[in-house]
Amino acid sequence: MQPKNPIIGLCQQADFMISAAKVDQCPDDEGYEVAFAGRSNAGKSSALNTLTHASLARTSKTPGRTQLLNFFRLDDERRLVDLPGYGYAKVPIPLKLHWQRHLEAYLGSRRSLSGLMLMMDIRHPLTEFDRLMLDWSAASQMPMHILLTKADKLAFGAAKNALLKVQQDLRKGWGEGVSIQLFSAPKRQGIEEAQAVLARWLQLEDRTPEE
Repeated sequence: MQPKNPIIGLCQQADFMISAAKVDQCPDDEGYEVAFAGRSNAGKSSALNTLTHASLARTSKTPGRTQLLNFFRLDDERRLVDLPGYGYAKVPIPLKLHWQRHLEAYLGSRRSLSGLMLMMDIRHPLTEFDRLMLDWSAASQMPMHILLTKADKLAFGAAKNALLKVQQDLRKGWGEGVSIQLFSAPKRQGIEEAQAVLARWLQLEDRTPEE
C-alpha cells in the first residue's frame, strides 16, 4: 500500500496561531510557510478549510471578511497563512489601502514564504488582482499554484475548457512557471493534487508519514 501523503496528517492537526494586522506582528520568520491569496469571494477560505479537513478559516457569503493575516500552525517548522481577501468594492478605501500596504510588506519581506496558492473563481479568472499577484510572483521568482475554485459551478466540459484557456493565457503572459488545477470545495475535487504541491513547498516530499 502506498504511504499516505505526510501533509494530510499535518493538515489534520493544524490549529490557529495568531492574527496579524502588520508584518511585525507575524510569527518568527523561520521554517516554511505557504500563503493562500485570492480576490474576495473567490473561495479562498473554503479551499483552505477543505485542504486541511478543518474549519480553520472563517467562510462567509459577505466578501471582504478576512481583514488580517491569519497564521495556522502545522508543526514547529511549518505554517499556512490566510491572506486578506482583496478587491471587494464595498470595503472602505482606508481599509483597502491598509490591506495593500501590509500585504505587500508581508509578500516582499517573508523569508520563510515558500509558495503562494492563488484562488481564482473559475467563472471570473485573471482579474486585475490576479494579474498583480502573478506579476509579483514572476518578479520575485516565488512559486505559485492556482486553484480554479468553484469548478462545480460549470459542467465538466466547460470547466476543462476554462482551465485550458487560463493555461494558455498564463503561458503567454507569465511563462511556464505557474501551475494550475481545477478545484471544488463542495465536491472535494482536486484535493490530492493541491496537497501534493503543499507537501513539496513545505519540504515534506521525502518525509515518511511516521516522522
